[in-house]
Amino acid sequence: MRYKNIFILLFILFSSNLFAQNNGIITGTVQNANTSELLSNVNISINDSLIRTQTDSSGKFRISVPVGSYKVSANYVGYSGITKYNIVVGSGNPQVLSFDLQPLANNLGDVVISFNRKKSAIATDMVTPLSVQQLTTEEIKSNPGGNFDVSKVIQTLPGVGISNGVGERNDVIVRGGAPNENVYYLDGIEIPLLNHFQTQGSSGGAQGILNVSFIESLKLTSSAFDARYDNPLASTFVIKQREGNAERIAGNARVSLTESVLTLEGPISNKTTFLASGRKSYLGLLFGLIDLPIRPNFYDFQYKVVHKFNDKTTLTAIGLGAIDRFNFAATKESTPENIYTLRSTPYINQWSYTAGFTLNRKIENGFMNFTVSRNVFDNSLDKYEDERQNESTRTLSVASQEVENKFRFDINKFVNGWKLSTGLMAQEVGYTSNLYNKLSAQINDANGNLISPEQVINFNSDINFWKFGLFMQASKNLFNDKLLVSGGIRSDVNTFTDNGNNPLKTLSPRLSLAYHINAKWDISGSVGSYFKIPTYTALGYVDQNRALVNQTMDYIRSDHYVIGTQFLPRNDLRFTLESFYKRYSNYPVSTTSGISLANQGAEYGSVGSEQLLSIGKGETFGFEVFMQQKLISKFFYVASYSWLRSKFSGLNGVLIPSSWDSQHLLSLALGYKLKANWDLGLKYRYAGGSPYTPFDLQASQQNYVTLGTGTLDYQNLNTERLAAFSQLDFRVDKRVNFKRTSFNFYIDIQNILMRKNASLPKYTFKRNADNSAFATTDGQPLRTDGTNGIPTILNTDSGNVIPSIGAIFEF
Repeated sequence: MRYKNIFILLFILFSSNLFAQNNGIITGTVQNANTSELLSNVNISINDSLIRTQTDSSGKFRISVPVGSYKVSANYVGYSGITKYNIVVGSGNPQVLSFDLQPLANNLGDVVISFNRKKSAIATDMVTPLSVQQLTTEEIKSNPGGNFDVSKVIQTLPGVGISNGVGERNDVIVRGGAPNENVYYLDGIEIPLLNHFQTQGSSGGAQGILNVSFIESLKLTSSAFDARYDNPLASTFVIKQREGNAERIAGNARVSLTESVLTLEGPISNKTTFLASGRKSYLGLLFGLIDLPIRPNFYDFQYKVVHKFNDKTTLTAIGLGAIDRFNFAATKESTPENIYTLRSTPYINQWSYTAGFTLNRKIENGFMNFTVSRNVFDNSLDKYEDERQNESTRTLSVASQEVENKFRFDINKFVNGWKLSTGLMAQEVGYTSNLYNKLSAQINDANGNLISPEQVINFNSDINFWKFGLFMQASKNLFNDKLLVSGGIRSDVNTFTDNGNNPLKTLSPRLSLAYHINAKWDISGSVGSYFKIPTYTALGYVDQNRALVNQTMDYIRSDHYVIGTQFLPRNDLRFTLESFYKRYSNYPVSTTSGISLANQGAEYGSVGSEQLLSIGKGETFGFEVFMQQKLISKFFYVASYSWLRSKFSGLNGVLIPSSWDSQHLLSLALGYKLKANWDLGLKYRYAGGSPYTPFDLQASQQNYVTLGTGTLDYQNLNTERLAAFSQLDFRVDKRVNFKRTSFNFYIDIQNILMRKNASLPKYTFKRNADNSAFATTDGQPLRTDGTNGIPTILNTDSGNVIPSIGAIFEF
């Protein structure tokens, strides 16, 4: 009887939409993209005029539609229209949209201009007309294998690589650049961290922090950066969050095998709305059930509050916080792989937050922004020679904190067809670090003669300094909207490095051109120079003489040259082709290993805390092909292929393949909408094998007892390659709508074909039959110098299927 009742309940749940036609709400605003002026009487159409409404005097619209997926268009005389595709409307949360319409240069009042601006890349973005890819919240949510993680979803975009070719981490590798060459902005406020379990001095981690329910759109720019952004060498990620529902309290709860998330939104007053969320993972519990030694757990929190003082002034407050714990526990089965993990991976204890306020004030033909923010990243790492947490066996201790207090002012005007922006920023930086790191044990030759002494880094550091920046940007459509010219210049200085106070050394001009050939073709090109200050882990390093030896470092420089074309046969179908060349100079190079820091950043821990020289060079080049079909009827797809090379030099000045030199990147994703609110999705990814460095067998044998890992042979840096990576992911969603609520059930399966992919080799010693101890050549206990150990390389192929099953309740 119990199973019968369950069957009846499930039948009612999944077939409820067959017995009643439920409605949902689409609401939002429309504004002038250049001046932020809210626009009234804008035509809002659903599925090409099937349903219509107009914005009111405050630029808002609201429309009720039957539940389903729609394309929503905003059109207004004198402005280029915008269409948003695959807008999923349920009976739970209202769909909140915002449209930023670009004015046409030939605005003749009530005269209707027949030229179709929708089919021009130039109208899409007046600052960065090329090297731009955008994702909507629905594309992020429904991405197979993405599991609502922004950092994983963006790995499918052209030019975005996979860390070490295995896809186990969220390192963002754009056009062959290192993970720390990207910058991230959330509603105009820089967020230094995008992932949990962050690698300090880099950008990667294991799991994204951002709540996808907040995101309205994400724009990746891989060149031709807007001058308002400091420190990008490879890309900028500009993430726009939606505002909270102004009509009623609403929200959603998501529960899966790995985490639970609660999101709430609604009005606080008639002028104030909020969005807030909290998430808790239980990965540690799941990993315990499948008998893995690692116990990762995390929490994160996010909010956005918008208060409109009047039609001209708006205050926005945002916040983002994370707490990460990476511990270990004994397993039921003591396998060589489990023991290696226990000995090689540090304990991680991190917390971070970003909080900021932006005051937006509309002025005549433009607007001003005043932004203040603070971000803190606290990082603690501990590692020991074996599973025992004993000070006598400690090999790593990191206790560091990075603090940034930031202010930025910018003014944006639209005058005689020119879009003009200028501004300045000031940042107060504080960095403290207490670091102990045993790099190697004492190494002797076969006769016991000393080859190299024990190497240890041990220092305390506490630095404070200021950074300042000034920028200008201008763009205009010329020759009857045929040519878009966009140019900018920026300079940054700091009070810490020896040469950091000279604004001429970081003068970074950039110029972009986009020519509109006809209604279907555009061609674009850009050139620019970009600078990044070295990481705080590098600047804060103190040598054995208590000297800040890295104060002599220069800003890292990257010069970009890009040309491309775009073909739009229809409004919903897009093809792009771009080629790029990037030249690097002043890249940090380790005086100890002799390698460029461009090769580091994809391991858990911290990078950059060593003596470095700004002498490295590099180059990345290649081309990208991209094709996108937006949702028409029931089908949509995205396909991209990138061929790229990435090379950097060390102390010897010779350019060799970097750790990110994948050469080939292929991504295919498609979705199909069935009847009764069933959605199917597939995603395939392929990446050429990443280079890696073989082990120094003699040093590895002598260091393994101390470090728990092999020692790399940097004389043969990146001379080996992993096998190519490929993976097919599958996703199915089922939405069930009631009168005021809805459920979304999903199954997301990574690596459904069980493809075995290689990760980096792992050096260890052979274990005895029951894995209770190391086997030795003489049957005696393992010596501290490892001379009687039996070296072995663990099988690193992995073909695990990773399923995620969950449900989302919207109310």
